[in-house]
Amino acid sequence: DPKYPVENLLNPDSPRKPWLSCPQDKSGQLKVELQLERAVPIGYIDVGNCGCAFLQIDVGRSSWPLDRPFITLLPATTLMSLTDSKQGKNRSGVRMFKDGVVAHACNPSTLGDWDKWII
Repeated sequence: DPKYPVENLLNPDSPRKPWLSCPQDKSGQLKVELQLERAVPIGYIDVGNCGCAFLQIDVGRSSWPLDRPFITLLPATTLMSLTDSKQGKNRSGVRMFKDGVVAHACNPSTLGDWDKWII
């Protein structure tokens, strides 16, 4: 949506502006790939929600070959109940995922430093 572009995710001047899909887009999905300046470890993730029912976060490294798949750090997670999603209720909130909740607690392949994210 031109009014709520993906750049809102990283804009410190407008931390409360959401990233939303275009009203004409009926796919029901948004996806963005972020490239950080350097690889960093991930200890926790805080997500501000604005009407998103599910969230998944995959990670990778810029040093990997382009055909190497990303690794799922946070498996598909429910942010809104089915009822809330259908009724448009409880559309905003914050979910915090600590080290033990993120997938690497049970998947050693996600330990390490990451500079590419798919949200």
